[in-house]
Amino acid sequence: MTLAVFFGCAFIAFGPSFALFVFTIAREPLRVIILIAGAFFWLLSLLLSSLVWFIAIKASNSQDPSLQRGLLIFGVFFSVLLQEVFRFAYYRLLRKANEGLAAISDDDSSAISVRQMAYVAGLGFGIMSGAFSMINVLSDSLGPGTVGIFGDSQYYFITAALMTLALTLLHTFWGVVFFEGCEKSRWWVIAAVVSLHLLVAGLSLLNPLYEGSLPPVYVITLLMGVWAFFSSGGSLHSLSALCTRKT
Repeated sequence: MTLAVFFGCAFIAFGPSFALFVFTIAREPLRVIILIAGAFFWLLSLLLSSLVWFIAIKASNSQDPSLQRGLLIFGVFFSVLLQEVFRFAYYRLLRKANEGLAAISDDDSSAISVRQMAYVAGLGFGIMSGAFSMINVLSDSLGPGTVGIFGDSQYYFITAALMTLALTLLHTFWGVVFFEGCEKSRWWVIAAVVSLHLLVAGLSLLNPLYEGSLPPVYVITLLMGVWAFFSSGGSLHSLSALCTRKT
């Protein structure tokens, strides 16, 4: 039973992102490099936010539950803001690299567009975020133990996998929309991405009240998916052509 839970949750959490990697990234070395670099930038943001949170915990009164709860909330929101700062830094780095690639090419064009870089970078952020969110949960799912034996939710593993899936996709969508906002100097778009990221992080603090966190997160994921589709150049006509297999 533990193996079934392990593989089921792993496939739910990482199946879509793995499929995206295999079919859209794996065959292009440049995209693989951008993906790995994006994951590295997310790791850097996690390292810095963890350091700040660790210092705050050590400097505070560990016997005060309300203070520790407040520090946890502070750590979550600070980590979100730092992730978005590093997303912007990564955009600036990729923009400079793209200009350099275009300058040395024969036809003054880059091998990858900004929209493609946004998608790959966002997926890199999402995969690494999902890995850190889910790795310990998957380890615990192998046992020993019985979920919910002490009155806790029996749906912990499946909801954790669904939340990880949503966050992985959200990072991909946020990357596309965020880069588009930077390209067109639409700062309200960047503010919207940061605000939605903060909102999703806040909703995750409602757990284990999963009915209060999971449905709103998936509504946001759906809306961000639609926004990212149009931001990346999609249209109703192209969607119709895809559905009817017309070019």
